[in-house]
Order: sequence, then C-alpha cells, then structure tokens
Amino acid sequence: MRPTLVRYEAPGWGVGELWLDGDRVLESAHPRPNRTGPGTVPRHVLAGRLVAFFQGAADDFLDVDLDVDDGFHGDCAKALRKVPRGEVVTYGELATLAGRPGAARAAGTFCALNRFGVFVPCHRVVAANGIGTFGDLGVDYKRRMLALEGVVL
Repeated sequence: MRPTLVRYEAPGWGVGELWLDGDRVLESAHPRPNRTGPGTVPRHVLAGRLVAFFQGAADDFLDVDLDVDDGFHGDCAKALRKVPRGEVVTYGELATLAGRPGAARAAGTFCALNRFGVFVPCHRVVAANGIGTFGDLGVDYKRRMLALEGVVL
C-alpha cells in the first residue's frame, strides 16, 4: 500500500492534510496556518467536505471509512463518532461510552494520539472541570472548532 497525500486549504484555518488508501482515511491532520501545501482547490471530494466543515457546514463524516485500530482506542474512536455535533462529553464519559468506565486518563491518551482529526472529533471531549487541552494546536483552536458547532465553553 502506498498512501496518497491530499492537502487542502481551509480559509482562515490553514492547510490540512489527508493520507488515503483509496477512499479509506489512514490519517488526517487539522489545518494549520504555518503548513504549506499546493493550491486552494481541493483535489479530492473529502478535502472539499473538510473545507466546507471549516467554513461551518454541518457534516458528521459518519460515511467516511477510517483505518481504526482494534482495542480500547478503536472503541473510543467508534464511540466518539457517535457524539452528535454541538455536544460534548468528558474524558470519563468517553471512557464509559467505549466500555471502560473509570478509564478517563486512557481516554485522554486516546485523544492525544488521535490520527483522524475531525473524523473522530476529539474537540468534543472536555475535562470534567473545564475545556481541557487540545495538544499542540491549543485551547483557542479547540474553542474555534467547538464554536463551529455552536458550543461555547
């Protein structure tokens, strides 16, 4: 298998990346303003949907085929994909949804390692006492993503 890299530009957000095996997503990276990439015209239908998402379009991406791992992380990914747009869950709630009540820290680790960007919406996972973190993208980025869905924290 040789993955295909697709870059897309989301105005106001930056350049995002998708790694695909056919139409199956192997990995996806959120748009970043400091990333460079070709063109502003998406070259893949999924890239076009991502551009629309970052412009506020309601898309749950549930039809997108992901290369999800087995085990707890795969269970977290599947559970999180079912959390509706505009709603949030805590790390503890995600762990419970994934079948492992009490594994909030493990759910946090899953979110930190999430390789699917908005397809597995870890921006919808918050700490029990506040918004929580969002890796090297930062809390402001997470707030912007939640705001796209009408959530203000």
